[in-house]
Amino acid sequence: MVRALAQRDANRLPQVVRALRNPNFRLFWSGNFLSNIGTWMQNVAQGWLVLVLTNSPFWLGVVGFAGSIPFLFFTLFGGVIADRVDKRRLLLITQSTMMILAFLLAGLAWFKVITVWEVVVIAFLNGTAMSMNQPSYQALVPRLVQREDLTNAIALNSAQFNMSRILGPSLGGYAMAVFGVAGNFFLNGVSFLAVLWALVRIRYPIEQERRQESMLDSLRAGFGYVRSQPQMRVLIWMIGVASFLTVPLLTFIPYFARDELHAGESGLGWLLACSGAGAVLGAVTVAWQGTIRHRGTVVSLVGAGVMAVVVAFCYSHSFVLSEFLMLLEGFGMILTISSVNVAMQHLSTDEMRGRVMSIYGTCFLGLPPLGALLAGELSRHIPTPHALALMSGVAMLAFLGFFVFSRPLRELD
Repeated sequence: MVRALAQRDANRLPQVVRALRNPNFRLFWSGNFLSNIGTWMQNVAQGWLVLVLTNSPFWLGVVGFAGSIPFLFFTLFGGVIADRVDKRRLLLITQSTMMILAFLLAGLAWFKVITVWEVVVIAFLNGTAMSMNQPSYQALVPRLVQREDLTNAIALNSAQFNMSRILGPSLGGYAMAVFGVAGNFFLNGVSFLAVLWALVRIRYPIEQERRQESMLDSLRAGFGYVRSQPQMRVLIWMIGVASFLTVPLLTFIPYFARDELHAGESGLGWLLACSGAGAVLGAVTVAWQGTIRHRGTVVSLVGAGVMAVVVAFCYSHSFVLSEFLMLLEGFGMILTISSVNVAMQHLSTDEMRGRVMSIYGTCFLGLPPLGALLAGELSRHIPTPHALALMSGVAMLAFLGFFVFSRPLRELD
């Protein structure tokens, strides 16, 4: 009786959060929200710890690179595994691994026996677990909601991630002041219990495990499947271009805050907060709409608009204008990414979804570190704003070119 009443109330949820009427998705969403807050708290403490240990921005870059480069190499294999085994079981393994690593960091920091090399190794292992986690995370969502709620579910996932991106660093700063960096690592470890509890509680049809072919054959089949789908193929190219040439801007926000806008640490916080707030607003907009129509047009034109905004940001010397541009960047980026994500989910079959989302994840999460390296190299020869504006301008022209010359993209609804 109580369960029936709860389900009836869930069915009356507003349109903007209608995917939460699905009990399994409610558990999954709330568990990941709490866990993501803990992850951002750890990120704040990890950066602070590296500065305390080394007093070197170089080591900050090394740790950041170690944590992100696994996405380029291991996400694809995570997708193959996701299509072979039960996705919940794989998520339980990866989430448990990240929890153990968080507690390990907490212990090493608490007893003051940690070195920067240990931070680098743990960051790499954590990035590896996250890269293996991402395809299963993406591919599980369609199994937790009704098909008509998929767009809303993806938008709500984007909203919770970006809300945690705002809340996590704020809470992390206070927690670090009270408990120290070890406290942040410990709280992150505890936060994983929320998502592990949710994964144990959700109920959906048991998946058949498939192991008929080798890992490499499965991977080739995934690439062949994407190549055979014209709409899917062009979307992968577009997300790769955006991730390689435009997303690296976020790595250089501290430079703009300090050297171009002269806004200091507080200004950096405001710029990042504006980007996060824009992303939340974009996710809520997608969730409110329920269905994204004319996705090919949205991805092309909104994506090109985001790149134009990045070019404008590179040459802005007004802090207020820069804040507004970061708000637009966050809004447009989430609108574009959500449109691509929904399209990839709808175009893919259940049997190939893990591999499809791993290819998407490799492009989206694995290419920005390489783009940041390119921007850094260009900055040795031309001013940094020129380098980033050039890269984003090329991406904008590429997006418009895709739209003009790709009929499958224009027909994507």
